[in-house]
Amino acid sequence: MAPQSAAAALPPQTIADPVIYWNDVLLELIRREDQATPGRMARAAAMLNAAMYDAESSYRLRWKGGFDYAPYIQADKYWALGEGPDEEERVIGRTAYNVLLELFGKDADQPELVHYLDNRFRARFGSEPTGDDVLDYSIVSHVVNRMLTAHEGDGSTNEQLYVSDKKPGAWRATSYADMPDPNCIEDSKAVDPNWGLVKPFALTSGSQFRPATPGMYGTYEKLLASDEYKRQVEAVRLLGADEPTAATPKVTRTTEQEAAAWFWGNDLDGTYKPPGQLLQATREISEARKLTTYQNARLFTLVSLALADSGIAVRDVKYQTEIDLWRPVSAIRESGIDPEWKPLLKTLDGVNISPCFPAWASGHATFGSAWATVMKRYFGTDNVTFTMTTDDKQSPVQSRTFTSFSQAAQENANSRVWLGVHFPWDAADGLKLGEQVGNYVFDNELQRVS
Repeated sequence: MAPQSAAAALPPQTIADPVIYWNDVLLELIRREDQATPGRMARAAAMLNAAMYDAESSYRLRWKGGFDYAPYIQADKYWALGEGPDEEERVIGRTAYNVLLELFGKDADQPELVHYLDNRFRARFGSEPTGDDVLDYSIVSHVVNRMLTAHEGDGSTNEQLYVSDKKPGAWRATSYADMPDPNCIEDSKAVDPNWGLVKPFALTSGSQFRPATPGMYGTYEKLLASDEYKRQVEAVRLLGADEPTAATPKVTRTTEQEAAAWFWGNDLDGTYKPPGQLLQATREISEARKLTTYQNARLFTLVSLALADSGIAVRDVKYQTEIDLWRPVSAIRESGIDPEWKPLLKTLDGVNISPCFPAWASGHATFGSAWATVMKRYFGTDNVTFTMTTDDKQSPVQSRTFTSFSQAAQENANSRVWLGVHFPWDAADGLKLGEQVGNYVFDNELQRVS
């Protein structure tokens, strides 16, 4: 017997918009996933939101006379005798569930992720996710399969280990006797060293907007001998130190800068990571402006595509260029400048750490700039006042208010220097790279149809 459309009304909802609901589910899955990385999280967001957008576009094509903006992959005018109850909600929600199940449901060591996902489906629909729905056959399975096929074999499963150049200036593991990091005890622990080779969602390749510096120096020897490199090291030594030392008797970071550094952190497991903070901000801005479901579907997709491709582009810079730049802690300690120097960033147990991958360019800066670029182009202005939040438990404040998207992106970039884990040029090049990615995504994806 053919599956039947659900007839019962949805349970009472505290979150009306399905796009926002399933993005909330994604962020919680990221918090719960062991060692989730920013690039993988951004890829998941792009696949989720682009699939929901195509599902919503298909619904509008079938029942609302069409859509205003082109789908990401394809929209179908699927077969139906008549519009079923809560059909828009079901098309989006069942698409979201199946994409997330594919992305988070295969880890045998974390079955609780599927349990959580199933519970969120039940809470939304009041039924089991395994139950039949005619929409699964007429449209949902087609949207989901197209998304999964488009990114099958995209390079995201490449687990080849990193091999360091072993030269002064080249990145190396950042675990030291007085700041032990079991997740970064050897060079091969470098996180996602092949992510810059992943197939992008909109860009032609991860290297499309590769910046010139510090790769323009060509060799580590020339880089370290340059006056600019010395200025970069000195800036982060003074601004990013955890505490004064004999060789660094004064830390010039202000109280406000330290608060911002922690607010933008979200480096540790258990947080929604940097892309998640920007998706959460997107939600808060959307709700304040009362966007419709279709508007949200397009906005969250543009943001997520830009974040995903930023994650790929910045990993290209970190690993695929001539310079895999070491972290400030290595530059300062191993050059003999200050063997006691530690970055402000630390675990919840108070152990100072640095992210376990090369410094140049900054992922936070790239993500933040790509997000800000999409947001200001979507809303037609940069001058939007908004408040956003953080997941970082070490942040002294849980929210900060900004008067423009670019102001938030600039502070996000600067915060990495104040946290002691990046040089200023990492932030500057990340801002430029993110802007280029954001503009390319906005100019080439989900365009208005004539």
